[in-house]
Amino acid sequence: MRAILIKSLNSGVTNTNISIALLVLRVVGGAFMLTHGLGKFEAFFSGEPIQFRDPIGVGASASLALAVFAEVLCAILLIIGLSTRLAAIPLAITMLVAAFIVHANDGFGRQELPLLYAAIYISIALIGAGKYSLDNWISKK
Repeated sequence: MRAILIKSLNSGVTNTNISIALLVLRVVGGAFMLTHGLGKFEAFFSGEPIQFRDPIGVGASASLALAVFAEVLCAILLIIGLSTRLAAIPLAITMLVAAFIVHANDGFGRQELPLLYAAIYISIALIGAGKYSLDNWISKK
């Protein structure tokens, strides 16, 4: 019984487990963000006048372009694991702007999700893509 308990407490951390966890974080974090970005992408290219918040003072069009860049292009790069660390940075910044500027007065309930996304993207930026990524495939060539 003691051996079973000790074995169940073993962290079992392996490079494969870490790479699988990074794959899950990349794909889920990227795909979920992509769902937010596609609506912004459509709005940006619709030809309609752009009505978008300007949280950092660069203008509505530039703010929307930056959000589309992060939430669409960087999300796709994250999913496929290409330039992963660099792609995670604009995503993290976008989520920190959402949490601390856009939702600054809305309370933690509205800040919680962008902060969770930011934590995922910061972790990926620090750790990298893992072995199940185009980054890894390219580096082996």
